[in-house]
Amino acid sequence: MIQSMTGYGKSVLQLPSKKISIEVKSLNSKNLDLNTRMPSLYREKELGIRKLIASKLERGKVDFSLYMEITGEETSTQINKTVVKQYIKQLKAVVDGDETELLKMAIRLPDAVTTERDEMDEDEWDDIAAEINTALDKILQYRLDEGKSLESEFFDRVKNISDLLDAVIAMDPERIEGVRERLLKGVAELKEKVDENRFEQELVFYIEKFDITEEKVRLKNHLDYFMSALNSDDSNGKKLGFISQEMGREINTIGSKSNYAPMQKLVVQMKDELEKIKEQLLNVL
Repeated sequence: MIQSMTGYGKSVLQLPSKKISIEVKSLNSKNLDLNTRMPSLYREKELGIRKLIASKLERGKVDFSLYMEITGEETSTQINKTVVKQYIKQLKAVVDGDETELLKMAIRLPDAVTTERDEMDEDEWDDIAAEINTALDKILQYRLDEGKSLESEFFDRVKNISDLLDAVIAMDPERIEGVRERLLKGVAELKEKVDENRFEQELVFYIEKFDITEEKVRLKNHLDYFMSALNSDDSNGKKLGFISQEMGREINTIGSKSNYAPMQKLVVQMKDELEKIKEQLLNVL
């Protein structure tokens, strides 16, 4: 079953003194392009988080965010009272002003506020790690759901190309006969005497140049292979992309050899269906 590279997962954990929010977003990309955002308190865990995301999401432009909101009464930020009093004393010597206004100025000056670095609680981190896995499970489910929609569209597009190919196969004898008649008419208009045997040999050789039997067979095989890869257990967008390129080569060759307007119209429709497949394959993992 295929997976989309587009996805979103979110999980929220309420701890005794803080709320942890985890968000994971992903878009399509040729490789894994991972950006992480988290408080410095948990930065030492970043490498492990990156490895976990890489193992689960594999590819895509991924944004991982871990937000921390303090909900308890305790805070690690403290006012340095001694420093603030000294600032106010010095400010009074420079300007006259209300003590409240002087306090506003003093609190903005360097070292007026200090922040003590908290030590990470490993038990607390175990809970956060479990929540990260929950967010990743949600984005994986999102990708699978999107993949089902893409899979349904691919089935329809491949079916359309297959139907158009059947129409091309049915039309081929008529096309060859049309080519033969045009050539015979052209020779007749020349009003020149020709060697019938030699002309017939040249005619067969010329018509063989427009033969699309091999292209029809190969395109049919590529369509079957695409469907087989689509139904496999693994999601391999790159493999499906390679198959679609081969499908495009055969369709283009049929178009260049057709030399018959009704068949060329069918080829244009096949190209249109294939382009829509290629566009959506950019989103497949």
